[in-house]
Amino acid sequence: MGGDQSKSWLRGRVEKALIAGLTRTYSKVQVNPEKFLLQLRTAYRVPISGYHGVFSLEVGELDTVADDIIRGGMKLAAAEGAGLGLGGLITIVPDLGILSAITMRTIQKLSLVYGFQYNTDSEIAELWIAAASAAGVDISRELLEKEVVNKFVPRVIQAIAARASTEVVEKWAGRMIPLVSSALGAGLNYWFVRAWGERAKAHFRDRHVRIKSEARQPDRLPVASAVPEIQAPASS
Repeated sequence: MGGDQSKSWLRGRVEKALIAGLTRTYSKVQVNPEKFLLQLRTAYRVPISGYHGVFSLEVGELDTVADDIIRGGMKLAAAEGAGLGLGGLITIVPDLGILSAITMRTIQKLSLVYGFQYNTDSEIAELWIAAASAAGVDISRELLEKEVVNKFVPRVIQAIAARASTEVVEKWAGRMIPLVSSALGAGLNYWFVRAWGERAKAHFRDRHVRIKSEARQPDRLPVASAVPEIQAPASS
């Protein structure tokens, strides 16, 4: 019973830390699309002038960039987990706050790689639906239709934190032991970003491919009837 109570207490702490970290990312720590576009063009040599341009590229080229972004997030999370992990359970709350920010920024970058910005309320909501998908949470689109984004996102964050906290507690029990928790924290943070990153990548990739496929359908392209028919000159 004592073990169950300990896990329940820790789960509550973890859930609050995840909510705080994700909420802070939503309001203050977002990736700047304009700066990231410049990074795509210079660091990754992606030949586009705007995000609409990614739909003219081969999806494999975008996959390569996405994989590199996930690896970068994994390395950053591992370094952060190793440092804060030295404190064991004491540092789990600030660790999760930083980890959730790293993870969400990775998801934002993946969204942009596949051509999906988050300038409008609808686009922001779609981004958080993707984040929920990465966490293994299925968000009903009926909820999105009924709520404004300022109410929708906090509810999604709550659902993500509730789901993730159970998974985190089961995997991070060893962090209660200092020193050992440093290596464990690095490995678990690395795994966390990889798992969420891969699921988010699959979400955005599937959506990207679907949109490109729909655009190629005959009924999505300019039809001949839209062009004035050229009549052959009457014979004299």
